[in-house]
Amino acid sequence: MTTGAMRLRLPVSTANRVAIGVSLLVPLIAVTGFWPTYFGPLANGTVEKPPIIHFHAAVYAGWVLLFVAQVFFASTGQIALHRKLGRIGIYYGWAIVAVGLLTAFTLFAERVGDGKLAEARRSLLAPLTDMIVFPIFFGAALYFRRKPEIHKRLMLVATTALLVAAVARMPFLSGPISEPARQLVWFSPILLAMGYDFYARRLVHPVYAAGLATLYGLSFRGSLRESDAWLSLSSWLATLVG
Repeated sequence: MTTGAMRLRLPVSTANRVAIGVSLLVPLIAVTGFWPTYFGPLANGTVEKPPIIHFHAAVYAGWVLLFVAQVFFASTGQIALHRKLGRIGIYYGWAIVAVGLLTAFTLFAERVGDGKLAEARRSLLAPLTDMIVFPIFFGAALYFRRKPEIHKRLMLVATTALLVAAVARMPFLSGPISEPARQLVWFSPILLAMGYDFYARRLVHPVYAAGLATLYGLSFRGSLRESDAWLSLSSWLATLVG
Protein backbone atom coordinates (compact mmCIF):
# COMPACT_ATOMS: atom_id res chain seq x y z
CA MET A 1 0.00 0.00 0.00
CA THR A 2 2.82 2.37 0.83
CA THR A 3 4.57 1.68 -2.45
CA GLY A 4 1.33 2.19 -4.38
CA ALA A 5 0.68 5.47 -2.59
CA MET A 6 4.17 6.67 -3.42
CA ARG A 7 3.62 5.82 -7.08
CA LEU A 8 0.42 7.84 -7.06
CA ARG A 9 1.96 10.83 -5.33
CA LEU A 10 5.12 11.10 -7.42
CA PRO A 11 3.50 12.21 -10.72
CA VAL A 12 1.37 14.76 -8.86
CA SER A 13 4.44 16.19 -7.15
CA THR A 14 6.33 16.35 -10.43
CA ALA A 15 3.38 17.98 -12.17
CA ASN A 16 3.14 20.58 -9.43
CA ARG A 17 6.81 21.45 -9.71
CA VAL A 18 6.46 21.81 -13.46
CA ALA A 19 3.40 24.05 -13.01
CA ILE A 20 5.25 26.33 -10.60
CA GLY A 21 8.28 26.47 -12.90
CA VAL A 22 6.15 27.35 -15.92
CA SER A 23 4.32 30.03 -13.94
CA LEU A 24 7.64 31.66 -12.98
CA LEU A 25 8.53 31.86 -16.65
CA VAL A 26 5.65 34.32 -17.13
CA PRO A 27 7.10 37.16 -14.98
CA LEU A 28 10.57 36.41 -16.37
CA ILE A 29 9.34 37.02 -19.92
CA ALA A 30 7.33 40.10 -18.87
CA VAL A 31 10.22 41.76 -17.01
CA THR A 32 12.77 40.90 -19.71
CA GLY A 33 10.57 42.31 -22.45
CA PHE A 34 9.55 45.51 -20.72
CA TRP A 35 12.86 46.19 -18.98
CA PRO A 36 14.47 48.30 -21.77
CA THR A 37 11.43 50.52 -22.34
CA TYR A 38 9.72 50.62 -18.96
CA PHE A 39 11.03 48.78 -15.90
CA GLY A 40 14.66 49.80 -16.44
CA PRO A 41 13.91 53.52 -16.87
CA LEU A 42 11.43 53.28 -14.00
CA ALA A 43 14.13 51.85 -11.73
CA ASN A 44 16.50 54.64 -12.81
CA GLY A 45 13.88 57.33 -12.36
CA THR A 46 14.10 58.32 -16.02
CA VAL A 47 10.87 56.84 -17.36
CA GLU A 48 8.68 59.30 -19.27
CA LYS A 49 5.28 57.78 -19.89
CA PRO A 50 1.72 59.13 -19.65
CA PRO A 51 -0.21 58.25 -16.46
CA ILE A 52 -2.37 55.69 -18.29
CA ILE A 53 0.76 53.64 -19.07
CA HIS A 54 1.77 53.54 -15.39
CA PHE A 55 -1.75 52.51 -14.44
CA HIS A 56 -1.81 49.81 -17.11
CA ALA A 57 1.63 48.54 -16.06
CA ALA A 58 0.58 48.31 -12.41
CA VAL A 59 -2.58 46.37 -13.25
CA TYR A 60 -0.66 44.10 -15.64
CA ALA A 61 2.06 43.39 -13.05
CA GLY A 62 -0.60 42.66 -10.47
CA TRP A 63 -2.17 40.06 -12.74
CA VAL A 64 1.18 38.34 -13.32
CA LEU A 65 1.83 38.16 -9.56
CA LEU A 66 -1.70 36.92 -8.94
CA PHE A 67 -1.26 34.20 -11.55
CA VAL A 68 2.00 32.99 -10.01
CA ALA A 69 0.50 33.04 -6.52
CA GLN A 70 -2.55 31.08 -7.62
CA VAL A 71 -0.43 28.41 -9.31
CA PHE A 72 1.74 28.16 -6.20
CA PHE A 73 -1.22 27.83 -3.83
CA ALA A 74 -2.94 25.23 -5.97
CA SER A 75 0.27 23.27 -6.50
CA THR A 76 1.16 23.19 -2.81
CA GLY A 77 -2.27 22.07 -1.68
CA GLN A 78 -3.44 25.40 -0.29
CA ILE A 79 -6.79 25.05 -2.02
CA ALA A 80 -8.81 27.16 0.41
CA LEU A 81 -6.44 30.10 -0.10
CA HIS A 82 -6.44 29.48 -3.85
CA ARG A 83 -10.23 29.66 -3.97
CA LYS A 84 -10.38 32.72 -1.72
CA LEU A 85 -7.90 34.59 -3.89
CA GLY A 86 -9.69 33.28 -6.96
CA ARG A 87 -12.79 35.27 -6.01
CA ILE A 88 -10.69 38.40 -6.33
CA GLY A 89 -9.15 37.05 -9.52
CA ILE A 90 -12.56 36.88 -11.20
CA TYR A 91 -12.96 40.64 -10.94
CA TYR A 92 -9.29 41.26 -11.64
CA GLY A 93 -9.44 39.35 -14.91
CA TRP A 94 -12.27 41.49 -16.22
CA ALA A 95 -10.42 44.57 -14.94
CA ILE A 96 -7.51 43.52 -17.17
CA VAL A 97 -9.84 43.69 -20.16
CA ALA A 98 -11.31 47.05 -19.13
CA VAL A 99 -7.91 48.62 -18.45
CA GLY A 100 -6.46 47.16 -21.65
CA LEU A 101 -9.24 48.69 -23.73
CA LEU A 102 -9.07 51.98 -21.83
CA THR A 103 -5.33 52.22 -22.43
CA ALA A 104 -5.59 51.27 -26.10
CA PHE A 105 -8.30 53.81 -26.88
CA THR A 106 -6.69 56.55 -24.77
CA LEU A 107 -3.44 56.24 -26.73
CA PHE A 108 -5.42 55.93 -29.97
CA ALA A 109 -7.23 59.19 -29.21
CA GLU A 110 -3.96 60.96 -28.36
CA ARG A 111 -2.37 59.89 -31.64
CA VAL A 112 -5.43 60.93 -33.61
CA GLY A 113 -5.41 64.28 -31.82
CA ASP A 114 -1.76 64.74 -32.74
CA GLY A 115 -2.56 64.10 -36.40
CA LYS A 116 -0.88 60.68 -36.42
CA LEU A 117 -3.78 58.78 -37.94
CA ALA A 118 -1.68 56.09 -39.65
CA GLU A 119 0.21 55.37 -36.43
CA ALA A 120 -3.03 55.35 -34.47
CA ARG A 121 -4.58 52.79 -36.81
CA ARG A 122 -1.47 50.63 -36.78
CA SER A 123 -1.10 50.67 -32.99
CA LEU A 124 -4.72 49.92 -32.10
CA LEU A 125 -5.12 46.56 -33.80
CA ALA A 126 -2.82 44.53 -31.53
CA PRO A 127 -4.23 45.56 -28.12
CA LEU A 128 -7.77 45.36 -29.47
CA THR A 129 -7.34 41.76 -30.64
CA ASP A 130 -5.47 40.90 -27.41
CA MET A 131 -8.51 42.04 -25.47
CA ILE A 132 -10.68 39.77 -27.57
CA VAL A 133 -8.56 36.64 -27.13
CA PHE A 134 -7.78 37.02 -23.41
CA PRO A 135 -11.42 37.18 -22.22
CA ILE A 136 -12.34 34.16 -24.35
CA PHE A 137 -9.86 31.92 -22.54
CA PHE A 138 -10.31 33.65 -19.19
CA GLY A 139 -14.09 33.33 -19.44
CA ALA A 140 -13.72 29.65 -20.34
CA ALA A 141 -11.42 29.19 -17.34
CA LEU A 142 -14.12 30.63 -15.08
CA TYR A 143 -16.72 28.34 -16.61
CA PHE A 144 -14.51 25.29 -15.95
CA ARG A 145 -13.21 26.44 -12.55
CA ARG A 146 -14.62 23.30 -10.91
CA LYS A 147 -12.61 21.16 -13.32
CA PRO A 148 -9.00 21.91 -12.31
CA GLU A 149 -7.34 20.04 -15.18
CA ILE A 150 -9.14 22.24 -17.70
CA HIS A 151 -9.21 25.41 -15.61
CA LYS A 152 -5.48 25.62 -14.98
CA ARG A 153 -4.63 25.10 -18.63
CA LEU A 154 -7.07 27.78 -19.76
CA MET A 155 -5.58 30.21 -17.25
CA LEU A 156 -2.08 29.52 -18.57
CA VAL A 157 -3.20 30.15 -22.15
CA ALA A 158 -5.03 33.36 -21.18
CA THR A 159 -1.99 34.69 -19.30
CA THR A 160 0.44 33.67 -22.03
CA ALA A 161 -1.65 35.67 -24.52
CA LEU A 162 -0.81 38.81 -22.53
CA LEU A 163 2.94 38.27 -22.99
CA VAL A 164 2.91 39.22 -26.67
CA ALA A 165 3.68 42.90 -26.03
CA ALA A 166 6.64 42.02 -23.80
CA VAL A 167 8.11 39.63 -26.36
CA ALA A 168 7.69 42.20 -29.15
CA ARG A 169 9.94 44.57 -27.18
CA MET A 170 12.84 42.16 -26.71
CA PRO A 171 15.70 43.77 -28.68
CA PHE A 172 17.71 40.54 -28.94
CA LEU A 173 14.92 38.84 -30.90
CA SER A 174 15.80 40.45 -34.20
CA GLY A 175 17.27 39.50 -37.53
CA PRO A 176 16.04 37.22 -40.32
CA ILE A 177 14.51 34.71 -37.89
CA SER A 178 13.01 37.33 -35.59
CA GLU A 179 9.37 36.25 -36.03
CA PRO A 180 9.95 32.52 -35.36
CA ALA A 181 12.18 33.44 -32.42
CA ARG A 182 9.53 35.74 -30.95
CA GLN A 183 6.88 33.08 -31.39
CA LEU A 184 9.05 30.51 -29.64
CA VAL A 185 9.62 32.78 -26.65
CA TRP A 186 5.99 33.91 -26.55
CA PHE A 187 4.62 30.37 -26.73
CA SER A 188 7.25 28.90 -24.39
CA PRO A 189 5.00 28.57 -21.28
CA ILE A 190 2.43 26.63 -23.29
CA LEU A 191 5.08 24.61 -25.14
CA LEU A 192 6.74 23.56 -21.88
CA ALA A 193 3.41 22.59 -20.36
CA MET A 194 2.51 20.67 -23.52
CA GLY A 195 5.87 18.92 -23.41
CA TYR A 196 5.27 17.75 -19.87
CA ASP A 197 1.75 16.63 -20.76
CA PHE A 198 3.11 14.51 -23.58
CA TYR A 199 5.89 13.12 -21.38
CA ALA A 200 3.57 12.25 -18.48
CA ARG A 201 0.37 11.30 -20.33
CA ARG A 202 1.48 10.59 -23.89
CA LEU A 203 -1.05 13.11 -25.13
CA VAL A 204 -1.46 16.86 -25.52
CA HIS A 205 -4.44 18.44 -23.80
CA PRO A 206 -6.92 20.00 -26.29
CA VAL A 207 -6.81 23.30 -24.38
CA TYR A 208 -3.13 23.70 -25.16
CA ALA A 209 -3.66 22.77 -28.81
CA ALA A 210 -6.50 25.29 -29.16
CA GLY A 211 -4.56 27.96 -27.28
CA LEU A 212 -1.42 27.52 -29.34
CA ALA A 213 -3.39 27.63 -32.59
CA THR A 214 -5.17 30.81 -31.50
CA LEU A 215 -1.99 32.60 -30.46
CA TYR A 216 -0.25 31.49 -33.64
CA GLY A 217 -3.13 33.00 -35.57
CA LEU A 218 -2.55 36.31 -33.79
CA SER A 219 0.95 36.35 -35.23
CA PHE A 220 -0.54 37.13 -38.65
CA ARG A 221 -2.82 39.97 -37.60
CA GLY A 222 -0.34 42.48 -38.97
CA SER A 223 -1.63 41.64 -42.46
CA LEU A 224 -5.01 43.03 -41.42
CA ARG A 225 -3.68 46.55 -40.85
CA GLU A 226 -3.99 47.47 -44.51
CA SER A 227 -7.24 45.64 -45.15
CA ASP A 228 -10.28 47.63 -46.23
CA ALA A 229 -12.26 46.34 -43.25
CA TRP A 230 -9.70 47.52 -40.69
CA LEU A 231 -9.10 50.86 -42.41
CA SER A 232 -12.84 51.52 -42.46
CA LEU A 233 -13.31 50.52 -38.83
CA SER A 234 -10.30 52.44 -37.55
CA SER A 235 -11.30 55.52 -39.57
CA TRP A 236 -14.75 55.40 -38.03
CA LEU A 237 -13.24 55.06 -34.56
CA ALA A 238 -11.00 58.02 -35.28
CA THR A 239 -14.06 60.18 -36.03
CA LEU A 240 -15.48 59.24 -32.61
CA VAL A 241 -12.39 60.27 -30.66
CA GLY A 242 -11.13 63.06 -32.89
